[in-house]
Amino acid sequence: MTQPFRHETERLILRDWQGDADWAEFFRVTNTPAVMEWLGGVLDTDGVAAQRARVENCARAHGHCFWALERKSDGALLGFCGLKRADAPGSTVTGMVEIGWRLSEDAWGKGYAKEAAQASLALAFERFGAQEVVALTVEGNAGSWGLMKRLGMVRREDLDYPDTRYEYPWRDSIVYSIDRTSWESQA
Repeated sequence: MTQPFRHETERLILRDWQGDADWAEFFRVTNTPAVMEWLGGVLDTDGVAAQRARVENCARAHGHCFWALERKSDGALLGFCGLKRADAPGSTVTGMVEIGWRLSEDAWGKGYAKEAAQASLALAFERFGAQEVVALTVEGNAGSWGLMKRLGMVRREDLDYPDTRYEYPWRDSIVYSIDRTSWESQA
């Protein structure tokens, strides 16, 4: 049996999901019009179940996936951040290590996403042996690709692709990446 994953930063805890209560809180704080604006829109009951199943199946298959993101000071579940194997149908980055995050609106603008993403990148390269990490978003999601740039990631137009599961403005995925050498030079 493997030990549960837990990684602490100055203000945050990235950890394995702890069952139904975590998931209920995650969707309560993130399945909102503002948070989901660039992520395909608010999920219905079937969408919520499908997304939970994708993350749990990914964790079973690879030993980890996007982790629950908890604030240390009060134990609040802020969303998720972490790593997975890219697996979108028709993706140009299938199988690559992907970093992703989704935080509640009240956690925006406080540096939590950057703190959690920096920790996730360090884990990708130092613990999981990644040689490159990609991040996906859409052109309109300036907050997300802005963070990618602040993390030292660079736009990879050669890897952009249409995600046919979605309609415009969520269809056209743009890709940013950072390789081990670039990450080490800024670490």
